[in-house]
Amino acid sequence: MAQAKVITDQELKRALGMVAGRKHAARDRLALQLTHWAGMRVCEVAALTRGTVQGPSGEILEEWRLGSDQTKGAKGRVVYANSKLRKELATYLKANPAPDRSYPVLVSQKGNGQRRGFSANTLCQLINCIYREAGIAGATSHSGRRGFITTLANHSVGIKTIMELAGHRQMSTTQRYISVTPDQKRRAVELVS
Repeated sequence: MAQAKVITDQELKRALGMVAGRKHAARDRLALQLTHWAGMRVCEVAALTRGTVQGPSGEILEEWRLGSDQTKGAKGRVVYANSKLRKELATYLKANPAPDRSYPVLVSQKGNGQRRGFSANTLCQLINCIYREAGIAGATSHSGRRGFITTLANHSVGIKTIMELAGHRQMSTTQRYISVTPDQKRRAVELVS
């Protein structure tokens, strides 16, 4: 099975632009941002609750502690949210209030009129559909996560740090996520004198 495409910044902007015209634009935009800017798995995004991302007074936390029920492999992990993502999330949550902290961050409109969270599979299908509609061939719900890991590697972040940010147990798993382009290879050989 081929790996998900690592999309360019321009392709992400195109997907976000396309999302802007959708019925649930803010929700769909945030779904993409959580995978691209925090490297979250789709199952983690689907399981994300307001209590995980917000402090007691409603502030968006820098560190989100995911329980083993919210992530892959029955092992919890910490997701670190950058300032850009925290700002987007604060704006989204303010515009979409919820009755309590157990409420999901991203809400599906299905379910007999009851607002509830996405299943991982349904959110995966939604993200895949967004990429298809944006005309980005080869992109899948895993593209954001691969892009997050590749971007960190391209900025010389240590592999151990990347491994921890990705929630991987094995360094070899993290290494498989990193994409290398011909341009990177050309720049690399120019370093040799």
